[in-house]
Amino acid sequence: MARFSVKPLRWEPYLPPVDVAEATDAQLAAMQVTPSGIKVSPYVRTLAHDPQSYIARTQLYNYVMYAKDGLAQHDRELVALVTSLINGCVYCASVHARKYISLTDRDDIVRELYVHGVGGAFDVRIKALIDFCYHLAVSPVKTDGRASETLKNQGFSCSEIVDVVKIVAIFSMANRLMHTLGHARSMQDRA
Repeated sequence: MARFSVKPLRWEPYLPPVDVAEATDAQLAAMQVTPSGIKVSPYVRTLAHDPQSYIARTQLYNYVMYAKDGLAQHDRELVALVTSLINGCVYCASVHARKYISLTDRDDIVRELYVHGVGGAFDVRIKALIDFCYHLAVSPVKTDGRASETLKNQGFSCSEIVDVVKIVAIFSMANRLMHTLGHARSMQDRA
């Protein structure tokens, strides 16, 4: 099993992914929804076994993560990273750590998260965001108005807080899909 890392990891499915050469028209159409459009990953090909749910999941993901308004993109990536760390999804944490760093040049925050976790030393704004993500990911029913008030006090608008909630929710689901359908490996590990 891979450890948390900023380095790229590979994800290996437990079920055979859809073979693109043998995919149905519905599966091929579903796989076109990917945001990168560069290649169809084993994760996408595994989810494509159920093309309708894959399309719905991907459209929701794209809307939540790439909305033009609301929470800044770098904050979206930090929320995805923190949620993935909390849920133990090393693959997603790696992907979103790299995206966060590329948007902010703040590898110090990522390093602090990887070394000290959510209890690390962060500035007040980032700490408020991390704490909110932590409480939502660990026990959403125990989250109360005080948590969102802390974010408001750090300049987050109500719509940005709703974005944080949506990102924590979708990553809690996505992390669980990744865990149950496969596992992450270091790029150097042999299969």
